[in-house]
Amino acid sequence: MSQSISYADAGVSIDNANLAVAKIREYARSTFNERTLTEIGSFGGMFAGAFPNMSEPILVASADGVGTKLKLAFDTGIHNTVGADLVNHCVNDILVQGARPLFFLDYFATGKLEPEVTASVVEGMARACRENGCVLLGGETAEMPSMYADGEYDLAGFIVGVVDKPKVIDGKSITPGDVVLGIPSTGLQTNGYSLARKLFFEVGGYTPDSYIDELGTTVGEALLATHQSFLPQIGPLLDEVSQADKSVRAPLIKGLVHITGGGFLENIPRILPEGVSVEINRGTWPELPIFGLMQRLGNVDEKEMFRTFNMGIGMIVICSEEKKGVVRRQLGESFEIGVVVEGSKSVAII
Repeated sequence: MSQSISYADAGVSIDNANLAVAKIREYARSTFNERTLTEIGSFGGMFAGAFPNMSEPILVASADGVGTKLKLAFDTGIHNTVGADLVNHCVNDILVQGARPLFFLDYFATGKLEPEVTASVVEGMARACRENGCVLLGGETAEMPSMYADGEYDLAGFIVGVVDKPKVIDGKSITPGDVVLGIPSTGLQTNGYSLARKLFFEVGGYTPDSYIDELGTTVGEALLATHQSFLPQIGPLLDEVSQADKSVRAPLIKGLVHITGGGFLENIPRILPEGVSVEINRGTWPELPIFGLMQRLGNVDEKEMFRTFNMGIGMIVICSEEKKGVVRRQLGESFEIGVVVEGSKSVAII
């Protein structure tokens, strides 16, 4: 009689998957609101789509990952921060067009499912969703033997938000003389980690546990600094209208730039209209020590640094000189880091 082969014999544990989903369900439920119409485990997540307070609601969607920052999670065994990184990154990506998040979905894939690790990642996502007023509506947890190295996983996120069409931020009104403001970042955010890991671990010979006085922390802790959401600072500025005539919108913000992969040089031009460029004045904000250390470790060219890293600025806000004061009061900590000039959608670091 031939041996009976099960799915578990092929390396996939349905029991572990069920255990992981049970843990995930608790975290996801903590993000639900009155618009959430389904439970975790449904074939599709349902979310009420009526927006009676908007004249022309526009859905804004984005998808992203955490990149090789995941390697730091594997090396340190700290898994409850990369989920928050993922949610906050996606929130910031739709925020630049004036959208607030509605719901988020994730994709988690690994070779051998470890329910506690999976739950830790999802706990970070749920925490960030709650902080951003966003529902963790569903996702996919995939166990695929031989696809990933032991102890490793991949992670991706998908977000949907909404903005009223008259309040879309598209950069079209940016003109020479406008002010470029920078909101500081807490670290590398979620980009540049392939180069950062090479500089610290191959060139510098450090390990994640190496303590560096200049950083005031270990390399692992510095590199795992959470990618923050800028919705709390920027959100209140999205609804500003003319004080003289409430029916006329007088936007305080002309453009927003999330400094992610591509740094300053690749991201700022994405929102510039024809006929303008941006000049960034280096030295107008306190760069985090980690960037100077990396530049020295690899003798990295300045242009490469500004094309790869955020250099201590997580989000850029462009507004008129006239409205700079009220914008900065709302943003809290921010720096005037540059100016819009005539040009051909380029960025110069001065």
